[in-house]
Amino acid sequence: MKLSILGCIVLLGHVLSVGADVHSYDFVLKETNVTKSCLTKSILTVNDRLPGPVIRIRKGDTVYVTVYNQGDYGITLHWHGVKQPRNPWSDGPVFITQCPILPGSNFTYEVMFSDEEGTLWWHAHSDWSRATVHGAIVILPKEGTTYPFPEPDGEEIIVLGSWYKGDLNAEVDEDMAAGTDVPHSVGYTINGELGDFTNCSDDTTYRLFIDYGKTYLLRIVHAVVDAELFFSVAGHNLTVVGMDGAYVKPIVTSYIMISPGQTMDVLLTANGPPGLYYMANRQFSSEDPDVTGFDHSIGSAILQYRGDYNVSSSPIFPQSLPPYLDLPDAMSFIKQLRSLANEDYPISVPTNITTRMFITASMNVLCRNKTGCTTAIGNILSASMNNISFANPSVDILDSYYRNITGFYTTDFPDWPLTAFNYTADDYDTDAVFTDQGTKVKVLNYNESVEIVFQGTSVLSGSMNHPMHMHGHSFYVLGFGHGNFNDETDPKTYNLVDPPKVNTFGVPKNGWLALRFTANNPGVWFWHCHLDRHMTWGMDAVFIVKNGDTEETSLRPPPPGMPPCIGYPDNSIRRWTDANEDMVL
Repeated sequence: MKLSILGCIVLLGHVLSVGADVHSYDFVLKETNVTKSCLTKSILTVNDRLPGPVIRIRKGDTVYVTVYNQGDYGITLHWHGVKQPRNPWSDGPVFITQCPILPGSNFTYEVMFSDEEGTLWWHAHSDWSRATVHGAIVILPKEGTTYPFPEPDGEEIIVLGSWYKGDLNAEVDEDMAAGTDVPHSVGYTINGELGDFTNCSDDTTYRLFIDYGKTYLLRIVHAVVDAELFFSVAGHNLTVVGMDGAYVKPIVTSYIMISPGQTMDVLLTANGPPGLYYMANRQFSSEDPDVTGFDHSIGSAILQYRGDYNVSSSPIFPQSLPPYLDLPDAMSFIKQLRSLANEDYPISVPTNITTRMFITASMNVLCRNKTGCTTAIGNILSASMNNISFANPSVDILDSYYRNITGFYTTDFPDWPLTAFNYTADDYDTDAVFTDQGTKVKVLNYNESVEIVFQGTSVLSGSMNHPMHMHGHSFYVLGFGHGNFNDETDPKTYNLVDPPKVNTFGVPKNGWLALRFTANNPGVWFWHCHLDRHMTWGMDAVFIVKNGDTEETSLRPPPPGMPPCIGYPDNSIRRWTDANEDMVL
């Protein structure tokens, strides 16, 4: 349903601009039986679909999504890349801005769009349910405006996903309790289908039908839980024109590398000989080459020309799809990303920096016995930022902050690592291995200009790309590189002219990432690695942006009907049983 707003009015405390529309959606979450890879199992879906429903709006609109939880677990949804001005109450990360929507209950999210334009997405943000609970968000230009590139003849949403055997959330719970590695996917999907290279799947391979000579806008969403991907289309070049809800200078390429959480808008012109062509993806693994445990599957779909011609017996496979461990090709693509940075799409890179942070991203272990930790054997696998492994509170941080309730978090997240060492060396002090758990936040004043340098480390041979995602803001990527960050020479290489403006970007393997943003969105906002195993292990942090001096620069009050924070004594999502109305594993 859509309600046109003619003029500037106030709706539930939100000022809507002239011409903005209000949309409403119903999302019903429930278990659905599906068959893939020769196996039938039950998965959590929205409206019985995988991927879930597409939200389609124009820039600046507002969307109300009522979530009816008919599943077995508490759930939350996140509107990835949507800044939600002054409205973290509907941002969704569990135990950060809300507690779970209990089975049998419902909650309405108010999703407020501002300057985003292009493609974003939504997904579950509680346990690992986002493996099957996700969908695309299409943000069209405002009425009377158009794209900064020729109008495409058509468009298609391409959602890249991952597939797991068994009960994923149950397996994650067991592995976390044991302190061991968590499940790895057994296949990659394109629009919910595994494709021709997976057993029992070739009869359901997704097909995109196109007409010769026409240009199509592919809205690509990376919904994979735990891997970066290369993506290519046989016999066709791709032109990247957008990323993370903002436009970029066009990049003509034969492949893309895309990380979990990222979206890309890509033009494809149907200029090949009429026939069948594979769209394919494979994992880009930045881990140690000796590691063989990653998913070697090929996800595929078919690009098929319409018309009267002799169809070949088999589609053509893309020769430009890089191999699994191809770090040079991955970095070569990423280095091309630039904002449009023109009169119609200006950027505003902060220059007068008021807060500087240097944050290490590490693999670690927690001690089962808090004293005498000298070896990783028998301890708990974890991850950290600045040697703090994030622990969920039992009452969400936003509610605690808004109501000034103490005891659920502390405001001492460090600006610098607790211990300095040679972060990318093969040898390091044993103290670097062990980490402490904590629910620590960083507090920023309204409108502060922030520079963060993320530094990847080699601790526990865990050096790999870490796609970092920030809620509530976009940030400018000033630069990145390999090795330890040099605070004298590396800032001289910063791109302050046309850096990409994104919400998710990778810290390179054994390298650093420098970014800036303006803390102009009051509220509580999550930072985390978008590889779910790292987020689950604690590679997370929280920023609190304080109110400004006016009502328009201050956090809105909570909406009615926020899910209650009950039944979560150990900070986990648990199964609801009607028999005793307790939350039990």
